[in-house]
Amino acid sequence: MEQYPQLIVHGGAYDIPLDTHKAHMLGCRQAAEVGWAVLENGGSALEAVEASVRVLEDDPTFDAGKGSFLNAAGQVELDAIIVDGRYLDFGAVAAVQRIRHPVTLARLVMTDSPHALLVGPGAEDFAHRHGIPFCPPEELLVGRELERWQEQQEKIRHDWDGNYLPSDTVGAVAMDTAGNVAAATSTGGTFNKLPGRVGDSPLIGCGAYADNRTGAASATGMGEALMKVVISKTACDFIGQGMHAQQAADAAIAVLAERTTGQGGIIVVDRMGRIGVAHNTPYIAHAYVAPDGEVVARVAAAPSPPEVN
Repeated sequence: MEQYPQLIVHGGAYDIPLDTHKAHMLGCRQAAEVGWAVLENGGSALEAVEASVRVLEDDPTFDAGKGSFLNAAGQVELDAIIVDGRYLDFGAVAAVQRIRHPVTLARLVMTDSPHALLVGPGAEDFAHRHGIPFCPPEELLVGRELERWQEQQEKIRHDWDGNYLPSDTVGAVAMDTAGNVAAATSTGGTFNKLPGRVGDSPLIGCGAYADNRTGAASATGMGEALMKVVISKTACDFIGQGMHAQQAADAAIAVLAERTTGQGGIIVVDRMGRIGVAHNTPYIAHAYVAPDGEVVARVAAAPSPPEVN
């Protein structure tokens, strides 16, 4: 039986500065529109999430592709994953440089290699052999990030406390008319990270997960904490226990907060096409397609804690 397609994208979860809310919403809206067009034209969920994430990788607003954070050595290192819920297949890359669309390279790892995860120079060599074009490192760098990096190097030399934790990691989850689900996540990683650091984004079950029997999820936030609770698989497991997408998203974030005190956000679609979004950060940027076909883009604030009498 043909299903009604569904799509939701995210553009990071943290204390998103107010003066960038408009750019975050516009970027998420454009990504959702592109992914939705794929689904409306009969494309697969896998194609839709790749297309959406490519738009976000091209947008310098986000920490993915162009606009990514610099590591401690002043380099851009990128991670990405894509997951196919039909067969639990996935492809991922980590710590790659000079690749404008790491999500597409991740999909190529899934479809054209016997492996699931390639890293660093090995992933770049694979890209070269399969015709993925390289871009100059400066093409991924925006002035905002260079200035931020230079400022923080000076602070570090004067006992900076290291608490600057923006997270503009991007992702998408979708269900197509055949009922197949997919997820994708892409990131430039943590600001000023050690070279070679890999967070949750390219790790199966952490940065993303998809299973036709339950649903699909993509996460963003403090990677070291998200990995501890395997947050995307955890959300899908909650669906398998009978929760709908919003309940599963809320429950996964509750586990994150309870077990790690970490912060993050997650988007979810379940096998019935219901969507969910949850976070314990001040904001999460996301966009989804309403039942009437309208794309709704928001920078949602965290719910207020209950008052204590």
